[in-house]
Amino acid sequence: MLKHRVIPALLLREGGLVKTRKFGKHKYIGDPLNAIRIFNEKEVDELVLLDIDASRQGREPDYELIESVAAECFMPLGYGGGISTVEQARRIFSIGVEKVILQTSALENSGLIRELAERFGSQSIVVSIDVKRDWFGRYRMRSSAKGYAKSLNWIAVMQKLVAAGAGEVLLNAVDRDGMRMGYDLRLIQLAAEAVDVPLIALGGASGISDFALAINAGASAVAAGSFFVLQGSHRAVLITYPEYADLEKFLR
Repeated sequence: MLKHRVIPALLLREGGLVKTRKFGKHKYIGDPLNAIRIFNEKEVDELVLLDIDASRQGREPDYELIESVAAECFMPLGYGGGISTVEQARRIFSIGVEKVILQTSALENSGLIRELAERFGSQSIVVSIDVKRDWFGRYRMRSSAKGYAKSLNWIAVMQKLVAAGAGEVLLNAVDRDGMRMGYDLRLIQLAAEAVDVPLIALGGASGISDFALAINAGASAVAAGSFFVLQGSHRAVLITYPEYADLEKFLR
C-alpha cells in the first residue's frame, strides 16, 4: 500500500463533469457515473467530487445525484458544494459519503466546522482553501462562490478553521488549475508548516513525478483533475489512473 493517497478531483456542473483552467474555461468531460466506474476498475485510493455551482447559486447539494455516485463508488468519497448546515452534512453522510468538504460556509461561519467536528468527527471534515497570486505575486485566498480573490491572510484563516475542528485541508493553487505545470511547491510548504493536519495538494499536476515533489514539499496526499481526465495537447477526454507499480516508484 502507498504511504500517500493519490486522489482524482472531479468537478460537477449541471449534473455532468467538467474540467476548468484557472477556474474558468469549462470543458465537458462526461457523465459522473461512467467516470466512477472507470476509477473503480483502476482501484483508486480515494475520490473527491466538487459541485462548483452549488454555493455560488445558493442552493443545496444534489442529494439524488450524490447518492447515485456514492452507490457506484467503491473507494472513499469526499463531497463538497452547497453544504451550509449540520443537517445537510448529516444527510450526505447518511447516503454513503465519507467526508464533507466546505469552503463558503466555513469562511462565513467557522462555528459550523466546530459543530460538524463535534457531531461527526474531525476526520470526516475537510476545509477547501483556494489560493491565487495577485499582480505582485502575493498569495491571496480566493472565494470560489464569490469569484474573486479576497484580501485575507489565507494562512491565518486556514489555521482558524483547523483549530475549529477541520481534520484535513484541500489546498488548491488557482493559478495552476488545469495548466499541467506542476504544483505550487512554495504554497504547499507554507501550508504544511502552518497546520498539523493532513494536507491534500491540488492544482497543476502534469505527471507522477509532480506527486513526489508535492509530497516532499509537505503534502500528505495529492489530488489532480486534468491529469486523470484529459490527455495530450488537444486535451482529449480520456479517464485514466496510473498503475500501482508506477506510483510506487515515486511514492514509497
